[in-house]
Amino acid sequence: MRLKGKTAVITGAGEGIGKAIALAFAKEGADLAINYYNQPQEEVDAVIRELESCGCQVMAVQGDVTDESFVGGFVERTISRFGRIDILVNNAGILTQSLVHEMSVEMWDRMIEVDLKSVFLMTRAVVPHMIDRRYGRIINIASQIAQKGGYELSHYAAAKAGVIGFTKSVALELGRYGITANCIAPGPIETRLVERIDPAWKERKKKELAIPRFGLPEEVAPTAVLLASEPDGNLFTGQTLGPNSGDVMP
Repeated sequence: MRLKGKTAVITGAGEGIGKAIALAFAKEGADLAINYYNQPQEEVDAVIRELESCGCQVMAVQGDVTDESFVGGFVERTISRFGRIDILVNNAGILTQSLVHEMSVEMWDRMIEVDLKSVFLMTRAVVPHMIDRRYGRIINIASQIAQKGGYELSHYAAAKAGVIGFTKSVALELGRYGITANCIAPGPIETRLVERIDPAWKERKKKELAIPRFGLPEEVAPTAVLLASEPDGNLFTGQTLGPNSGDVMP
């Protein structure tokens, strides 16, 4: 129960990596404020039941984390319900494909909004509460594509590289307050987002991996537990950890 007594906010937690992290945190004793966006209510209800079966308290809020007013309200509701925010996991994201010379401005802008702007908005809203308590763990989900680029994924690579640069800067600003900030940069993971990617792209990618398979969400979640825990994550800040099947070897 490494997270007993902690409250974690997790965006995009209704499925995939976000859900796996929420479940891993719940098993470690954390209470949860989770966000979801465009997902059937029956699926969300099932996630809530699964999390609550671990004995934790769960608050689930539907909304768009690219919307400044929603983000402010979500954070305030969390403080009102739990009285504290110890851990922030910025996980919400999208994944689309296009060659750069065929990409619309709308596709580019939406990627930057969801995968980068939301990280800024959530972090900005949560950090004052962490500063007040002189404690916090910020965990941002990036991608190994940020580190090496990706065919038909220039907008995604740009957004996730922005997340890594933002995280390093936040780590420098907030360390004096007892707040750490780190990235997890998974390789390709079997989620609904990846299901929508072109099958030929996925086959090419598997051949590039040292471990020639895509990972599972529950294989990424332990890295988030590490970064959120004490003393396990105490000295990690400004780092990018890579459960990526060997796609990037720094």
